[in-house]
Amino acid sequence: MSWQDKLRKVEPYQAGEQPKIKNLIKLNTNENPYDPGCLVKEAINQFDSSQLPLYPNPDADDLKHSIALYHGLKDSQVFLGNGSDEVLALTFLTCFNGEAPVLFPDISYSFYPVYCELYQMNYQMVPLNENFEIVKEDYYQENSGIIFPNPNAPTGLLVTLDFIEDILKHNPDSIVVIDEAYIDFGGESAVSLLEKYENLLIIQTFSKFRSLAGIRLGVALGNPTLISKLYDVKNSFNSYPIDRLAQVIGKASMDDSDYIKENAQKIIKTREYTKDKLKALGFEMPDSYANFIFVKHPDYDAQTLFTQLRERGILVRYFAKPRINQYLRITIGTQQQMETLILTIEDILKER
Repeated sequence: MSWQDKLRKVEPYQAGEQPKIKNLIKLNTNENPYDPGCLVKEAINQFDSSQLPLYPNPDADDLKHSIALYHGLKDSQVFLGNGSDEVLALTFLTCFNGEAPVLFPDISYSFYPVYCELYQMNYQMVPLNENFEIVKEDYYQENSGIIFPNPNAPTGLLVTLDFIEDILKHNPDSIVVIDEAYIDFGGESAVSLLEKYENLLIIQTFSKFRSLAGIRLGVALGNPTLISKLYDVKNSFNSYPIDRLAQVIGKASMDDSDYIKENAQKIIKTREYTKDKLKALGFEMPDSYANFIFVKHPDYDAQTLFTQLRERGILVRYFAKPRINQYLRITIGTQQQMETLILTIEDILKER
């Protein structure tokens, strides 16, 4: 066997394009279009760079405490990582170790099957129904763990806490992970269920709601035993995950949560405006509760529209995958950006 044959071979996750084109309206990676806030700016300006030669606090105690207070939890219920993707990777490695398949939707965050392939885990992608909805009864089967986003991506559809609780009740011996990357744009977090269900783990990110995709900060919330096992795995890989500046920025963001919530309300208002305008142009879409919408036009090819928008300086996300290859996922930008999007689409449709 050659050395090439000994290499791990996986099909990697394909992130949204990060173009270098200037003056592009970038609506393809669900980034928040608003500033992260004055407290974050002050924290950066006041940061003591003389501390950079020293390793950071390995437990990020101040940041962890702020997050715990915000959610009404104990510090021991908070886990931190370099972005929710790292938190997810460590969660798969820590929590999904049975022989039965890990269950998640077939149309969902496309990193889930990548983790399973990387860790050589048994998994099953459970089909959404014809309306792109998760069917909870499909998860009442033997498994080694369950994970799905709420709201789901790329559909933006939301499930209720009662829905989540039913899945938890039917899976007392499995860890159920709710990926809440977009929960603050219209949903209700499952944090209130943590006291009742020890097998629940919630994952959130600073990238979307808090406008901090650039610092890579993610969070898991759960019972202390589960969180401690996540830290055992993390500390077997990297005992200093959150750098000094990210800890300071994250803490400042937590202290400025009222401002962050105001920005989320702007996004929600613009999302509903965009839905109405696109529906008037004949587009169809699930009822998104995220900071993006998932749209198709019955008379216009999605990939063609994606290409024509890009040629006009607007970048959205196209997935060349079964069941969704006639849909575009469009991040909600500023009101002005979305008005430009609508005008551009109107022009494209007129040219048919």
